[in-house]
Amino acid sequence: MSPPFAEPSSLVEPVPAEAAGLGNSVARLRLERLARSAKPFVARGSRMERCEQCRLALSHCLCAWRPQVAARSAVCLLMHDIEALKPSNTGWLIADVVADNSAFGWSRVEVDERLLALLDDPQWQPYVVFPGEYAAPERVVQTVAPASGKRPLFILLDATWTEARKMFRKSPYLDRFPVLSLTPEQQSRYRLRRSTRGEHLCTAEVAALCLELAGDAQAGEALDAYLDVFSERYLGFKRSLPLDEQSAAHQRLRPFVGRAAAAGRADSAGGA
Repeated sequence: MSPPFAEPSSLVEPVPAEAAGLGNSVARLRLERLARSAKPFVARGSRMERCEQCRLALSHCLCAWRPQVAARSAVCLLMHDIEALKPSNTGWLIADVVADNSAFGWSRVEVDERLLALLDDPQWQPYVVFPGEYAAPERVVQTVAPASGKRPLFILLDATWTEARKMFRKSPYLDRFPVLSLTPEQQSRYRLRRSTRGEHLCTAEVAALCLELAGDAQAGEALDAYLDVFSERYLGFKRSLPLDEQSAAHQRLRPFVGRAAAAGRADSAGGA
């Protein structure tokens, strides 16, 4: 297993401040990152009118297909500088699916106090998700078995593979936690970024495997299906393909979508 990491360096337009009230921690992190910038970011395809919530072209908006599932696990995304700004970033999808989600920007010289408070919260058993070959053998685990009464908190390093290795080495505050080393059987299905190695999974694929290991199989399956629909719509617009809501990917996701979202899709179809 490898962490997720191979997306193109394209950036998105800022979202309005009201997005900060959403439960998606990556959306909030993006706002924080934009607020620190001295000049505006210009995305590849920046003239495209995008949905302010799902980052896709309005014609291929994904919002009505957001899964509604429960999970006992939590996910913490530790994100390299501009990851939260990339329209193809899949950490955003994780935060849409897993209710207990958090996202923090990574820095070599300082650590967000909110991150340290989360790691010290006694309700969680943190796991750093990373290949075991880069960790001391005594830290490596391949199963999820938190102490009694604790819930698993999966820490995902969201960056390019080169950046992620640096983050792993230079984050001493993570050294006290077990390293969850995954051994996925399948090659990555993610098609929005290039990787030289097929076993390099994207962030959402890694998170889905973690959820399954922790007993949150339904949430893991929903996240996998959500990723496939996201990728299909992203590439569909890019390649000028017609939107097909009856595709296999959409059919797989449909059982996880709430009634309110289904009604929204029907209203949208009726007004088209």
